[in-house]
Amino acid sequence: MSKRQVKVYPRFERLWHWSQLVLIVTLAVTGFGLNGMYGLVPFRAAVMLHTIAALVLLAVWIFATFWLLTTGTWRHFMPRIEGMLAVARFYAFGVFKGEAHPYHKIYWRKHNPLQAATYFVLKWFIFPAIWGTGLLYLTYNFWEPLPNSGFWLPIIANLHVLAAYVVVTFVIIHVYLLTVGHGFRHHVAPMVTGFDEIELTPEQEAYLDQNEPWRLKG
Repeated sequence: MSKRQVKVYPRFERLWHWSQLVLIVTLAVTGFGLNGMYGLVPFRAAVMLHTIAALVLLAVWIFATFWLLTTGTWRHFMPRIEGMLAVARFYAFGVFKGEAHPYHKIYWRKHNPLQAATYFVLKWFIFPAIWGTGLLYLTYNFWEPLPNSGFWLPIIANLHVLAAYVVVTFVIIHVYLLTVGHGFRHHVAPMVTGFDEIELTPEQEAYLDQNEPWRLKG
């Protein structure tokens, strides 16, 4: 195995990542304001911004899902048990003792087992929950005449807020983990440039040199 700088984050994935960040922050700020945590943003403006950001984020997620499925990138997000406990132990204890990260990125698996499991839960459970409840809340006028609609509305609203807290918690933990190990800049740079240090087998390196030289740097 040899370590090379490989372009593992294509332009669309980087655009998708940063646009999600901006939209999620916008949704969190306006959403918590709508729930009465503060009054910095006028109510009508907060509703408009929250609705627009939510619909744009939903469109981004739909395009991203299509891209994941058609390019085969979804394989990077499939969780696996092997190595997960070692990575969890590293983040819980090892990082504070200066231990080396137990997972080394490989070309066909850029996310460690804990990352893959976290992203899998977010993308296929938490995000659909927050968008589903949000759309139901947004379209309440259409289903208000249905029986027991008044009973279901606060349940839907609370589930929406709960899912939002999960997403915000993920963002906070995600940013914190970017500061461990080699440091914030080292972890963020690949999502800016697209290149990251990856271990390649001789066969993989030869394949990229021959067929996709633009993926290799240096």
